[in-house]
This record gives sequence, C-alpha cells and structure tokens, in this order.
Amino acid sequence: MKTRISFLIVVLCCCTWGSAHARPERSEPKVGAEIAKPPATVRIWFDEEVDPAMSWIQVFGPDGKEVDKKDSHVDAKDKKLLIVSMPERKSPGTYEVKWQAYCVEGHRTHDQFKFVVKP
Repeated sequence: MKTRISFLIVVLCCCTWGSAHARPERSEPKVGAEIAKPPATVRIWFDEEVDPAMSWIQVFGPDGKEVDKKDSHVDAKDKKLLIVSMPERKSPGTYEVKWQAYCVEGHRTHDQFKFVVKP
C-alpha cells in the first residue's frame, strides 16, 4: 500500500511540474512558413496565460538586425496570446523570431523559429 501511495505522489508531482511552463501551441506566421505578403504582426499562442511583464517576441530580418516595432505585448482579451508589430515595408528573405514566455507561476520557456518572405 505504501508503495502505491508513494508512486501516486511521484506521478502527481511530475504532472504538476510538467504543466507549469507556457508552451507555444501555434504561431502566425507558422513556424517555417514561406509567405508572399509580409505580416503586420507576429503572434504566438501559448497553452496557458503568460506574464506580460516578463514575456516578449523579437523579430530579426535577413540582415540580422531587429525589425519589429519593439511593442511586444500580451493581448488584452487573450492572455495566452503574445504579439509584436512589424513595420509596413519588409525586405524579402528569412526572418528569425525569438521569444520568451513566463507563465503565471513564474516558469520560463524560450525558443526561436524562422519564416520566409518571398520576393
């Protein structure tokens, strides 16, 4: 009986720890997308609410310089959505998106992905 209870406690703790990170569910543009029209915004949806003070998105252009409007924010109506605006004119090429998200429990996740704007 003690073995079963101990096993159950370990399983429950692992499940709780595993779910305490905000993980991306999808993005616009999609990871690896090749798009004809440059996006007005880059958006990432997470599986849980993210902390607006500690979460951000940055977008780097084909030349490696940051090209977003530096206005990364959590959507006012959807606390699982992180957004950054892009300038109207963007060069064709490969763009790199870097992001960091803190869930409301304080755990950090971060990653990067690329998309291509066709000429």
